[in-house]
Order: sequence, then C-alpha cells, then structure tokens
Amino acid sequence: MLLLIQYTLIFASVLILVALGGCFSEHSGVINIGLEGIMVMGALGGALMMKYLPESAPAAVVILLVVLASVLVGMVFSMLLGVAAINFNADQTLVGTALNLLGPAAAVVIVRAINMAENPDNVSSTVAYKAAKKAFLVRIGKFEFSWFMLFALLILIASYIVLYKTRFGLRLMACGEHPQAADSVGINVFKMRYAGVLISGALGGLGGLVYITAGVSEWKFENGVAGFGFLALAVMIFGQWKPVNIGLAALLFGLFRALSNVYTGFDALVALKLPSTLYNMFPYIISLIVLVFVSKNSRAPKAEGIPYDKGQR
Repeated sequence: MLLLIQYTLIFASVLILVALGGCFSEHSGVINIGLEGIMVMGALGGALMMKYLPESAPAAVVILLVVLASVLVGMVFSMLLGVAAINFNADQTLVGTALNLLGPAAAVVIVRAINMAENPDNVSSTVAYKAAKKAFLVRIGKFEFSWFMLFALLILIASYIVLYKTRFGLRLMACGEHPQAADSVGINVFKMRYAGVLISGALGGLGGLVYITAGVSEWKFENGVAGFGFLALAVMIFGQWKPVNIGLAALLFGLFRALSNVYTGFDALVALKLPSTLYNMFPYIISLIVLVFVSKNSRAPKAEGIPYDKGQR
C-alpha cells in the first residue's frame, strides 16, 4: 500500500505540473498540444545536467541546476509554438503535433551523438544519472519521498493564487476569453500569450524531468514519455482548466497509472490474472471514458486556438 501511495503521488506530480502548463497556455488563448514533445526536451535538459554534474556537488546545487536546465529547455522549445502560433497565426493544433514529433526525434539524435562522441560503439539513446538522482530523494522509513512531490504541491497553490488573485492572472485569462476587449483596455495580448506559452514550456519541461526520474536511474529517450503529455491534457479538461480540480484529477489518474507498477503486491488483483499490459492501459482507458462524459459540459476559454487579429472586433 505504501508503494502504491508513493507511485500515485509521483505520477500525480507529473500530471499536475504538465496539466497546469497546458492550463496557463490555454487561458492565454493558445492551445498547447505539444506538451508531450516539451516534456521530452525538458527531460533531456535535466538528464544531461545530472549526467555531467560532479558527484561531489551539494544536493541543493544539484536540485537547483537540474530543475533550471529542464525548465529552460522546455521554455526554449515551447518558443517554437509561440512564434508559429502568435506571430505567424499558424494552426496551433498542427504546430503542437509537429512539436510532439520533433521533441522525441531531436532528443534521440542529440543523445546518440553525445554517446557516440564518448564511445563510437555506443549508439544507444540512454542517459544514466544514478548519482545525481539521489539528491531528489529522502527516505522516510520505507517511504521514498521525492522533492518533486512538494514542488508540485507548491506550484499548484501558486497557480491558483496567480490565476485568480493577481493582476497578471486576470489579464492572462482575459486574453483567452475575449482578447479584443483585453486589448481595448491596454493589455498587450501578444505578450500575455507568450507568457502563457513560456509558462507551459517551463512546467512541461519540469514535468518531463519528474517523469524520467520516477523509480529509474537512467532513461532511454526512444521511449519518450509514454503519452503522459496527452494524459495531462485529459487531466486539464477533466479539471475544467481550474488548478484545484486539476490537482484532484491528477491524483485519480496517477492512482490508475501507479497500479501498473505495484498491482503484483495486491493478492486480489493478482487473482484476477489480468495481463500486465491491461494495467498499463488503465489511465488511458479512463481518460477516454472521462472525456466522453465531460467534454459536452466542458468550459474551455472562448478564444483558445483563435489567432488574435487587432483589427477584428
């Protein structure tokens, strides 16, 4: 049971971070379908930082630099969406899809190039980070606490405050609801949409880092992030673009994802003799079922996905 709670919290942390990233982007008026690709690139930045940091580095320095690397890489990669969708009015769904294809492919090429430079016979796309990963973990009896669990909770609280209690958040949401009205009172819609996209890149990149460090000490980038970017979008929609609801939805989806890791520890589940692949499919099956019932009543920002035209009223 303790292991189930541990995995539920870490997977929920991933979903909270990435779904909140999508939430900020869509509240600004930009649909970010490319969260999957952003997660992979953010994970790459964090993994490479962990790979090259000296083992003697203090834990606080490791945490700061690794988190910063994943956040910055995620933000830079998300700029592709920002430039294409905001400056050139490109179709946001198509650009996001392109990011999802580009992210994993670019990560594999970069990692293989690095590995082959170190050893010409090593053509794998794997990055190992066993020593640096220990900085993020604290043993509390048999429970393995990850600092990312605390990060996710703090960011969830901060997101609620920023969106509903600050001028920035209200302006951001105004740009996603009625950008022409926001522009008429002096709000720079383009800047606010860039801010939303960059925040989504930062949180998506951090979510990718959390995902690859969940229980393993190396990551093969050919595997991507197993559709967690799309699962986070389902969490965001199920949570109705509201931080508190997103947190609760992430716990539900995280629970079903955690079952695939620890179901062998429950005699009742083992007795069912279900194939392990079915447990891996659970969160995605649940997401489809949830979206079927929720999508009709979903209340998305009105102007999301619509390029802003200053001349339109």
